[in-house]
Amino acid sequence: MSRRESPPPPSPPPPPQLLGLRRGELECDDRPERTEPLSDAEREVIQDTWGHVYKNCEDVGVTVLIRFFVNFPSAKQYFSQFQDMEDPEEMERSSQLRHHARRVMNAINTVVENLHDPEKVSSVLALVGKAHAIKHKVEPMYFKILSGVMLEVLAEDFPEFFTAEVQMVWTKLMGAVYWHVTGAYTDVGWLQVSSSAV
Repeated sequence: MSRRESPPPPSPPPPPQLLGLRRGELECDDRPERTEPLSDAEREVIQDTWGHVYKNCEDVGVTVLIRFFVNFPSAKQYFSQFQDMEDPEEMERSSQLRHHARRVMNAINTVVENLHDPEKVSSVLALVGKAHAIKHKVEPMYFKILSGVMLEVLAEDFPEFFTAEVQMVWTKLMGAVYWHVTGAYTDVGWLQVSSSAV
């Protein structure tokens, strides 16, 4: 290359690892192994850091959903209200997307508030899983992807609270959430539901 030629543009960064799932890998794996229960110290870390996030829950939720839909547009097929939206600014203005963002954040808030009560957490996540399996017919791997996107956004938007150690604890929590949700899919016979819907 001569000195007058401009250097080639930098290559885009590699897609982020989202709880072990890379962009474009959309197959549904077997149910993951159950993670170790959270320790008292880990529960405290999650509740402390969540307090900072939840003060801005709607804005954080909207940011998470916009990134989720921009990076994984196939997920929009489950949302007739905004499946045709391409522009992130249009998504941000969507009252339906804001409503769903609040629901997602409130579900996580219920989990975080009840970390001391595993039965309550399990029942809340079973309801979420069953609704998404039976009513909405959402592929369970989207929960894994959404968890990874949420972890990215929290680390970027709250760097002073989401240190590497805190991110590890949150990854453990999101793994537990995914385990419970996929359990609900298994309980309702997801494979039969999804194959009969074809």
